[in-house]
Amino acid sequence: MKRFLILALLLVAQPAFANHPGERIDEVMTEQEPAFEVVDHPSTPNLDIEKSGGDVLRLGDLNDQIIVLSFAPRNCDSPCAKQQAVLAGVQEQVNVSPMKGMVTFVTVHDADASIQAPWDEANWQPVIPSDEETTAAAADRFAALSSRGQELPMAHVIDRNGRHAGIFHGSDFSKTNLTLYINQLINNAHAPKPPAKNGWWEWLTGMF
Repeated sequence: MKRFLILALLLVAQPAFANHPGERIDEVMTEQEPAFEVVDHPSTPNLDIEKSGGDVLRLGDLNDQIIVLSFAPRNCDSPCAKQQAVLAGVQEQVNVSPMKGMVTFVTVHDADASIQAPWDEANWQPVIPSDEETTAAAADRFAALSSRGQELPMAHVIDRNGRHAGIFHGSDFSKTNLTLYINQLINNAHAPKPPAKNGWWEWLTGMF
């Protein structure tokens, strides 16, 4: 039943975007969501992170995905906990739709900090900084892309091919707005798409 209620909510909200082409999604979202900030950088700062088993995770390896990247430093406490709970709610909305296989949520946290939000591990990656960097330092480098200068935790939305598309500040934003923003990025025919991998036929014909 909950799945159908979420789908119904998204269908009700969708008409607000119906008359706006995908390339205007930043303008439309700016009008609808005060916590949203357009960034539109072609790339993101370097981020060295690893999964709990020690395997390195590179954002570039997810270049066919929309990435929702957030940070939960040990000294962030309530603001980050609230944001993680809201983002887990966004994930729940995403995962009842075909978008589930097209979106990855990444939470960077310190090794001695735990994330209590009800995440679905199907498309959520909890990671820690590699080497000597702290989560707070990594968060600061990404926060420098913002022109608002706020101290609230930021959720960074990264489009296909690594384009840093936008930031959702704090935890007071509408979960449905972030879900619809992700949906529009996925459906935006004008967005750059990952380069297609050549198959054996392309490799063979390329020799001539």
